[in-house]
Amino acid sequence: MRMILTGNYCAAHGAKLSRAKVVAAYPITPQTTIVEKIASMVATGEYDAQYVPVESEHSAMAACIAAEMAGSRAFTATSSHGLAYMHEMLHWASGQRVPVVMPVVNRAIGPPWNIWVEHTDALSQRDTGWMQIFCESNQELLDTVIMAYKIAEDRRVLLPAMINVDAFYLSHTLENVDVPDQDKVDSFLPPYSIPFKLDVDDPLGFGHLIMPDGWMELRWEIERSMVRARKVIEEVQTEFNEVFGRSYSSIEPYRCEGAERVVVGMGTMTSTAKDAIDALRRKGERVGLIKMRTFRPFPGDEIVQLLDREGIERVGVMDRSTSFGSDSPLYGEIKSALYGRSDVMINGYVIGLGGREIKVDDVASILKDLEVGERGRVKWWGLKIEGESGDEMKSEAKHGPD
Repeated sequence: MRMILTGNYCAAHGAKLSRAKVVAAYPITPQTTIVEKIASMVATGEYDAQYVPVESEHSAMAACIAAEMAGSRAFTATSSHGLAYMHEMLHWASGQRVPVVMPVVNRAIGPPWNIWVEHTDALSQRDTGWMQIFCESNQELLDTVIMAYKIAEDRRVLLPAMINVDAFYLSHTLENVDVPDQDKVDSFLPPYSIPFKLDVDDPLGFGHLIMPDGWMELRWEIERSMVRARKVIEEVQTEFNEVFGRSYSSIEPYRCEGAERVVVGMGTMTSTAKDAIDALRRKGERVGLIKMRTFRPFPGDEIVQLLDREGIERVGVMDRSTSFGSDSPLYGEIKSALYGRSDVMINGYVIGLGGREIKVDDVASILKDLEVGERGRVKWWGLKIEGESGDEMKSEAKHGPD
């Protein structure tokens, strides 16, 4: 069925099609209309689920963990400060190995207050043991909710999944979306099942105190499952393409054949980057894009193989977030993946924070800077402070302020 839907409504339909039976959530701009839509569908009988209106995001995740441990597929959604408030329970979800699926409508974290897009909220949670996938379009969001359940519930994985959605660019923007038939989704996504759950006839203890002799092994099991998830993600995306005719991959190269310079990005900035690359290609420039869908588990091997296969010489990583006093997150991850394995020149560009628009000209100018610039820089792109850039800050760090 073709429908005109916002990104938030796509997330709601994804939960319904996936037959998530417990939805626990707390409203926060710009996520609110996801759970409003679900509450409406539950109230009218369109969606057969238990909706739990909790008093906080912390409680929302606690309720989802409990629901999954009791044998029900669970769903929640949040954003920004709500995700930060949920932080403790994110560790509980991965530690308890419950495959909760949660869209996060990415928004800056204050103060001062800012409700527009930034990836800092999600990337602040990168070490919690959650898989993290970034979406470019509303169609991709709906499809990813369905795929995320199949990935997360796979016995080789059993880890929660966070689906990242750019605030307003996707959450509140209407697109023409193919909403699949319930029967087809049911054939793709089996009923919820996990190996251990609460059972009065077979009582078990969960989350109790553990001594140091056993702790590292539990952390290692999460690490091993996250590594396994890389293969499972690709398997599920391949199967999804076979069933529904839409193709996804952990990294998606765009016009990288014969490219000398490429930019890398996540989320909606990649749509803008494609327009910039098309325009530059028409002028004969050898440029391309690597769109990152999966941030955790990080597909470092795939990136190195792509760069080596295509003979790409220079890489500019666009981050819609930063890590104060260090490399920006995506840039740091890719630089680490390349260490000792490639002599590709790689630079980082912090851009679009707090919802600032990323324009075609911005991407084109980054590709130009990448052509003439030096190796190993992180620049804050498009600052409105005269005379300030990544180069000046780098110099100050070495020599001190004047």
